[in-house]
Amino acid sequence: MSGGHFNYDQYKIGYIADEVEQLIRDNGSEEKDEWGYNRHSNFDKNTIDKFIEALLVLRMAQVYAHRIDWLVSGDDGEDSFHRRLKSDIAELQESHFKFLKEVEDADGTK
Repeated sequence: MSGGHFNYDQYKIGYIADEVEQLIRDNGSEEKDEWGYNRHSNFDKNTIDKFIEALLVLRMAQVYAHRIDWLVSGDDGEDSFHRRLKSDIAELQESHFKFLKEVEDADGTK
């Protein structure tokens, strides 16, 4: 197993990001629990826009922590650190753009 300098805690950042993403996806849902209460929040567009910004920051933090972890743990050299970081960020940006499109298509408000 690679890395370990940060005790693999970068994955905790990823779990938080996953939860924020789910909050965005579920926002405004009319799904009810067993007592008839809404299961999900109904935050306004400005708040969800901040959640979307936070999602990118969290995903970026996870990528940076992961790449730094591998570098300082000796799994990557500096050249591969920079190459993989650039690739991971490009992949993240593409993924985030697709997510934004999904959110826009789902609610038509963005």
